[in-house]
Amino acid sequence: MFAALRAQFGIALSQLRHDRLRTVLAIVGIAMAVLATVLLVSVGFGVIETGQQKFDQSGRDLWVTGGPVEIRPGSAGGFENSLVNSHAVAANISSREDVATAVPMAFQAVYVGKNTSEYQTLIGAGAPARGPSVQITEGTAVQSRDTHYAGGEYDGQRTRQVVIDQRTAALLNVSVNETLYIGGTLATARQNEYTVVGISPTYSRFIGAPTVTVHLSELQALTGTTASDRATFISIRLQDGADASAVERELAAAYPEYTIRTNQEQLEATVQDKITVIASGVSLVVLAVVAGILLTMNLQLSFVYQRRETFAALQALGTSNSSLAAIVLTNTVLIGVLGGVVGIGLAFPATRAVNWIAAELSGFEQVVTLSNRILLGGIGVALAVSLLSAAAAALYLRRLRPLSVLRG
Repeated sequence: MFAALRAQFGIALSQLRHDRLRTVLAIVGIAMAVLATVLLVSVGFGVIETGQQKFDQSGRDLWVTGGPVEIRPGSAGGFENSLVNSHAVAANISSREDVATAVPMAFQAVYVGKNTSEYQTLIGAGAPARGPSVQITEGTAVQSRDTHYAGGEYDGQRTRQVVIDQRTAALLNVSVNETLYIGGTLATARQNEYTVVGISPTYSRFIGAPTVTVHLSELQALTGTTASDRATFISIRLQDGADASAVERELAAAYPEYTIRTNQEQLEATVQDKITVIASGVSLVVLAVVAGILLTMNLQLSFVYQRRETFAALQALGTSNSSLAAIVLTNTVLIGVLGGVVGIGLAFPATRAVNWIAAELSGFEQVVTLSNRILLGGIGVALAVSLLSAAAAALYLRRLRPLSVLRG
C-alpha cells in the first residue's frame, strides 16, 4: 500500500513539473483566493479590535447620542450635531450618584491656517484638552477649564488655546507656542487666533483624522452653534462598582429622546453603519474564492481531458478508477498546498502595505491583524478549493469509457 501511495505521489509530482504553466496558473488562482480571504477576515478582526481598544482607552462607560449627524452643506462647520442643550443634559447626568462625570463633545469641520491667507479644512474637536484621559506628547495641555461657558451663558473669557495632533502639526508646519487661525467660516477664522499649547494623539486616534482640539463652548462659538448648544455625544464615566447596564436602562427611561449605549453597543452600532462596505468586502472574497475554484477546476478537467487516452489505457490494463482518482487528487492537493503557502506568504507583506495605507489615510494603525487561526483558515480555503476541483476531475475521470476513448 505504501508503495502504491509513493507511486501515486511520484506521478502527481512529475505531472506538476511537466505542465508548469497549468501548475503556476492553478497556484496563482488558489493563492489569490487565500490572500483575499485572509486579508478581509484580518481587516474585520483588526477593525473590531482597534475599535474596542479606542473605546477602552477613552475611559468611558456609556455614550449618549441624539441620532445621526446631518450634513449641512455651505453652513459653518458643515455638520449638524443632533444632541441639543448638551451642557445642561451633561450636568443633569453628572448629578447622579452612580455617575463620576459626563462630558459633552462635538466634532465639526473647521478652517485652520497658520496665517490669514491659506487654510486647511480639518476636524475641530470640542472636547477637554486636559486631564488624565488626554495624552500630551509635546508641550502642555490646555491650562484651564472651560471658562467661556460660564453659568449657562457663552460670555466668559476664551482660553484661546488649542491642542493639535502630530499630523496637523506636519500639515501646517506648526509647533508648540505658534499661532493658528480657526473658524467655521473663513471670516470667523481670520478673527480668531489661537496658541498651540500642546500636541496630542488622543482625539485624532479616536476619529482617525487630523484634529485641532479646543473647549466645546469655544468650538460652538467658532461654528455658530451656541444657540442650540449642540454636541455629537456625551461620554459618561461611572463610579467604581456601578452597573453600566443598569445605569443605561435608567438613563434611557429618563431621556427617551436620546440613545444611550455601552462601549460594546456603540462599537456594534458603528460597525452596523458600515454594513454596505462589509457586504462589499464579503462579496469580493466570495468572488475570489469562486474564481479560484473555477480556475483550478477548469485546469484539472483540462488535465484529465488531455490525458484521457493515457487514463483509458491504464483502465484497460486493469488500473482501478480509485488509483487514477488518487493520482488526480494528489496532484490537486499538492497544487492547493502550494497555493495556500504562496497566499499565506503574500499575506504578510500585503498586511504591512494595507496597514501603512490605512495609517496614512485614516490615522488608524494595525487595522489588519493576522493571527494563527486566520492563517490556518487560509490553508483551509486552499484545501477546500483544491478538493472541490479534484472531486470534479475525479467524477469526469470515472465517466470515461476506455474502449470508446481508445477507439476514438
